[in-house]
Amino acid sequence: MKSEVKSANKDRQTLIISKYKQYLRLEKSLSANTYDAYLSDLEKLLHFTESEQIGIDDITLDDLQRFAAGLHDIGIHPRSQARIISGIRSFFHFLALSDFRKDDPSELLEGPKIGFKLPEVLSVEEIDAIIGAIDLSKDEGQRNRAILETLYSCGLRVSELCNLKLSDLYFKEGFIKVEGKGDKQRLVPISSRAIKEIENWFIDRNTRWRIKKDFEDYVFLARWGKNISRIMIFHLIKELAEKAGITKNISPHTFRHSFATHLLEGGANLRAIQCMLGHESIATTEIYTHIDRNMLRSEIIEHHPRNIKYRESKNFIKL
Repeated sequence: MKSEVKSANKDRQTLIISKYKQYLRLEKSLSANTYDAYLSDLEKLLHFTESEQIGIDDITLDDLQRFAAGLHDIGIHPRSQARIISGIRSFFHFLALSDFRKDDPSELLEGPKIGFKLPEVLSVEEIDAIIGAIDLSKDEGQRNRAILETLYSCGLRVSELCNLKLSDLYFKEGFIKVEGKGDKQRLVPISSRAIKEIENWFIDRNTRWRIKKDFEDYVFLARWGKNISRIMIFHLIKELAEKAGITKNISPHTFRHSFATHLLEGGANLRAIQCMLGHESIATTEIYTHIDRNMLRSEIIEHHPRNIKYRESKNFIKL
């Protein structure tokens, strides 16, 4: 009898997971990376319930709090803990929405407290130094130049750049079409400098690079003829930053942050920046107002006559 109940519970769990996958794909319209992350979060929870011999139908808030405490105990970073807990909340929201459960025990589940952290931002001079560190004598030199100019000119996510297609380029109009999170498309202005670097790359791409079948429409290619990967761009930027003598902890996303910050500093409207970045919520874009406030505070401390004593007390030196 026990084995029959166990088998029935397992079948029910398999059905729930299958339905949850459909929900994530069809209704949430998540990117591939976010979809995989949600399933990874669920896998962690199921491993916990199995070790505790608790069914999905029986799990309580206390159980979820013990699960969350376990994430802390094994040394998972608070930001990663918060992301996992967000994934767990999504799962229980789905269970309640789909009538697999009448309640949602995750509603009162609290995540770890995370301090506000501003992203690293590069100055225009630092970006120029990184691009200037590219060796144009190498086969991939012009491609790398075009990659970095496009990242900075358009503020793209690295996945958006990797998947950029020739059919997405509207150079005469000065725009490119980008497919962002949740397969949402947007038009982003592209600078004449980035257009020039891409067109120079096309000379090499079309004459010296072997392109594999089904990858003919991708703008940026790896040496073996397929579209370039996220990890390759990550390593490229790390290597070039080191060559340029920049010690900041940067990644491809740093170019996106710098794009938005420089636009805001130049007087661009926050809503326009939101559209260009493809943020669903203006709250996500508002992080750049904090960066701008820091810059304004520095300017006031440096230039306002009422701050002379403060500068002297803090040894504020004009660079």
